[in-house]
Amino acid sequence: MTVPQPPEPIPGARLLFSLDPSVSHLNHGSFGAVPVGVQRAQQRLRDEMEANPLRFFSQGLADRIAHTRRHLAAFLGADPDGTALVGNATTGVAVVLQSMRLRPGDEVLTTDHGYGAVGFSVARECRRTGAVSRTLSVPLTAGDEELVQIVRDGLRPGRTRLLIVDQVTSPTARLFPTAAIVGVAREHGVPVLVDGAHAPGMLPTTVASIGADFWVGNLHKWAYAPRGTAALVVAEQWRERIEPLVVSWEQEAGFPGRVEWQATLDYTPWLAAPVGVFTLRSLGVDRVRAHNAALAAYGQRVVGDGLGVAPADLPEPGGPTVAMRLVPLPPGVATSMDAARALRARIAERLAAEVAVASWRGRGWLRLCGQVYNTPDEYDRLAVRLPALLAQG
Repeated sequence: MTVPQPPEPIPGARLLFSLDPSVSHLNHGSFGAVPVGVQRAQQRLRDEMEANPLRFFSQGLADRIAHTRRHLAAFLGADPDGTALVGNATTGVAVVLQSMRLRPGDEVLTTDHGYGAVGFSVARECRRTGAVSRTLSVPLTAGDEELVQIVRDGLRPGRTRLLIVDQVTSPTARLFPTAAIVGVAREHGVPVLVDGAHAPGMLPTTVASIGADFWVGNLHKWAYAPRGTAALVVAEQWRERIEPLVVSWEQEAGFPGRVEWQATLDYTPWLAAPVGVFTLRSLGVDRVRAHNAALAAYGQRVVGDGLGVAPADLPEPGGPTVAMRLVPLPPGVATSMDAARALRARIAERLAAEVAVASWRGRGWLRLCGQVYNTPDEYDRLAVRLPALLAQG
């Protein structure tokens, strides 16, 4: 089988970013990259804040945040009255967990594709409340029907108090059928939290169409917002129960204000986030999505070929819109998280390429992303040079 052709570049897109040109930035999914125009918009807000901090924080800031929230909720296809801005997806998960009022014997159900920090948050809340966590094992090759059936079989009505599933998984780049999972959970009376950390900007799905009790997603990854910008969307029946991690002066305002207002928090990332959405729309949202997904697929094939991986052994993400792909590393490579971190650092230092390396189910995996600032030759170079690096042990 031939390697798929890479997509045509989007003219001028690379110039929108201030990334170091001597490095191949193939891991947009971890921390994103903020366009220069968005950086400048945020700096103007910082300048405004520092010119008169008292005026900035005390005169109309809550209204500006609310206006931004409405703009971003519209982009996400979410109810603005049920949307709160938070620092990142992990923060949103923590807000939901501590608002669930778990008790001894209650259960939080997750899958083995979940994000590590979310797992830590679940474990902490279970220690604090006496609840227990349980993890469902989902094969990487499971189809949507099989995945939904695994969830259906794993639910324990009356005991399972919260199901947490990813929209696009971080360690495995897998697209989950979240709307179908939510439907099954609702049949059994189990609330669902969807971790959509990678969804905004990457996927065409709207939050409302998923129907989850809780949804959280980052805008600083694929929607070009400054880092520290995420949204927590809560169904109407849960909003009065949502409590912030830190109580501040908007506590009596209810949701979402009580979650958003954290006194002297730096709000400039949120206020500049609409400029990121504008940048994405200026490039063409559908055009960017198609380009990024196709480029990630190209990178997966050429790097897989370089490592001698047969095309049939390259995992599919579960849909054509996912701009992250996995390449299995040779047996014995990066079989622990410490080894995965060390390999990522070696690739960055010796090959001048930023990638994600994960250890999942005892095997090492390379995760590649596609973004408008990437070019096919960056994946080609990695495909040529990576085998020799791995052979060095």
